[in-house]
Amino acid sequence: MNPIEVGERLGRWSSGRGPLHVLLSARLRQLIDEGELPPGEPLPPDRALASALAVGRSTVVAAYELLRQDERIVRRQGSGTQVAGATRARRQTTGAPVFLHLLEPQDGVILLACAAPDRPPPELADAYARILPALAAISGDIGYHPTGHPVLRRAIADRYTQRGIHTDPDHILVTNGAQQALSLLARAFLTPGDRVLVEAPTYHGALEAFREQAAVLQALPIGLSGLKAAARQHRSALAYVISTFHNPTGSVLSPLTRRTLVEICVAAGIPLIDDEVLSDLGFPGEQVPPPLAAFGNSVMSVGSLSKTVWAGLRIGWVRAPQFAIARLARLLAVHDLGGNIPAQLAAADLLPRLQPLAKRWAVEREARHDHLRAELARHLPGWDVPPVRGGQTLWVRVPRGDGTSFAQAALRHQVAVLPGNGLDASGHSAEYLRLHFLASPRTTRGSMAAERPPRRQPSTSSTRSLAKTSEPRSARVAEAREHSPETAVLRPGQLGEGEPEVAVRVGPELQCPEAGAG
Repeated sequence: MNPIEVGERLGRWSSGRGPLHVLLSARLRQLIDEGELPPGEPLPPDRALASALAVGRSTVVAAYELLRQDERIVRRQGSGTQVAGATRARRQTTGAPVFLHLLEPQDGVILLACAAPDRPPPELADAYARILPALAAISGDIGYHPTGHPVLRRAIADRYTQRGIHTDPDHILVTNGAQQALSLLARAFLTPGDRVLVEAPTYHGALEAFREQAAVLQALPIGLSGLKAAARQHRSALAYVISTFHNPTGSVLSPLTRRTLVEICVAAGIPLIDDEVLSDLGFPGEQVPPPLAAFGNSVMSVGSLSKTVWAGLRIGWVRAPQFAIARLARLLAVHDLGGNIPAQLAAADLLPRLQPLAKRWAVEREARHDHLRAELARHLPGWDVPPVRGGQTLWVRVPRGDGTSFAQAALRHQVAVLPGNGLDASGHSAEYLRLHFLASPRTTRGSMAAERPPRRQPSTSSTRSLAKTSEPRSARVAEAREHSPETAVLRPGQLGEGEPEVAVRVGPELQCPEAGAG
């Protein structure tokens, strides 16, 4: 396992209290005890892991020594470091940071990594209230509907038909969110070694779903530019694209590009997935082109209410040819006999009423988009932050260093961001970060004081926290000495060779970067 993969699996290891080497050893011990780092698994060299985690080498050396004393790892000169015990095969679970963030406790970290509304709208509660009589009147129905409740399948089909794409309920499969839909499609169409054409960058959840089936990912530019040449060069089992308000860049494919893309896939016999989850998230007045399915009925469209309503509703779907829906339903029935019927009835009630909610949410998202860009321009003028016309994320290029090291340093300021390398199958987005703009202005505005209270408190300013992470170290130390009742101490050699810029916490409990999670 390479250093970046280990770093991703560590999750928010540095956001707790205490010396960094103790926090690091504790999280590694947890992964070993849970079997995520199995016996015999090689661990990265000291310097490589230190670089991936944006800490000094001495932090990793001390953490490894604690694990060696606990007999969790074995370290031999010339043979490296590995998890103690006999090697045995075990299927790996995801190491994607966004999923690991969701598994962490609610610890006050500002999540700029997970993009979704942070509360259900009142329209959702109203929908549940309206469906209660129908729910109470159900009889002769055991409640298992692997393809989805007929009422919701009809409502989704009608929505496509209203957009000019004739759709019958038999072409709809309801899922527990779009992520389950992507996982089902991957299981249905991929076998180990199959090639999948993806955009670079793209949605990390799709990459994980394809990797779970041991697929080979071939990265193409946004919009799958170069698809025709790639199809001639290798046989591809699947192609995946986000055609509208692309995640993470926010781009929108033109109607001509959409038509060409569908025609190439049809001619090459490549099943095409169009991820439409963000397609309803345009800013006020923004007109979007027709879905890819309008240019070819073989397109498999994935949709969801997680971004337009609330992720807790867990309503997604696939629109596809009937033979594909039948195959997906058989796979789904084995893993999940059916979804939440009250939620599906509420979703069916809500779908025809989405327009007022979408318009109100669009105004708010545009304002938050503008606010975050303004704050970043004020505090981090060297960052490249292109505007978007919809969606929920910004694709930010940092002027120096790499996104992975920055994300590790940001965690020590209680801010979680997604480094670009995890969203790019080609590995060419190391200098990028993905930030969402759904946070309230209160979260993105304010100041991050150099003086900290004795007990760690979450910052209410993600932008200032990011700015602190990005400042030159000398400026941060000077500010800490000026404003803090405690003295910032940097002992010679403490930072370790090659350590990137990190903030210096000052206060009774934290005297230098190595002494705490700063």
